[in-house]
Amino acid sequence: MRGLPDRSEASPYYFRYIDRIASDDVVEVLGNQADEIPRFLSGISEETSLRSYAPAKWTIREVLSHVNDTERVFLFRALWFARGHEGPLPSYEQDPAAAAAKANETPWTAHVSEFRAVRQATLAFFRNLPEEAWGRRGMASDNPFTVRAVAYVIAGHAAHHVAVLKERYLTGTPAPSAASQPASSPARAD
Repeated sequence: MRGLPDRSEASPYYFRYIDRIASDDVVEVLGNQADEIPRFLSGISEETSLRSYAPAKWTIREVLSHVNDTERVFLFRALWFARGHEGPLPSYEQDPAAAAAKANETPWTAHVSEFRAVRQATLAFFRNLPEEAWGRRGMASDNPFTVRAVAYVIAGHAAHHVAVLKERYLTGTPAPSAASQPASSPARAD
């Protein structure tokens, strides 16, 4: 069941990520991202990684921590559905997860290494997935998904946040650092 997911394979919200991927081979896209994204991220310095593009927005470290956590969550969803489990999965609340991660206390290079490790686990799973498992369905966050759609969400979510980093964080005037932001709870990276 290779190819792009159709609109019945995930709720409309998730197509903001799925539609970023034009290839019929999501495993190839995930593999290409495994090389390209760390290369891009390695060009960001430790100091720059503590910047946000506006007050009350996540820092670059918090964005990458979010990408890593979200990939893990969606990979678990793919595993759950692919292995035939029928029970629905709960929502993943990104804001409490981001606050608990304390990403700004972890060195940037560790976040980049973590991305590599998480992505390798994702690739190993999808490369070894039996063909019939790609079409299996499940529910998470009260939304339907196929395993195939989940794979596209993972790739598209990473692509989305790389674009946000390039467009909002790494252009123009440097934004305030994390030290100048309130310590309460981090805001989204949009």
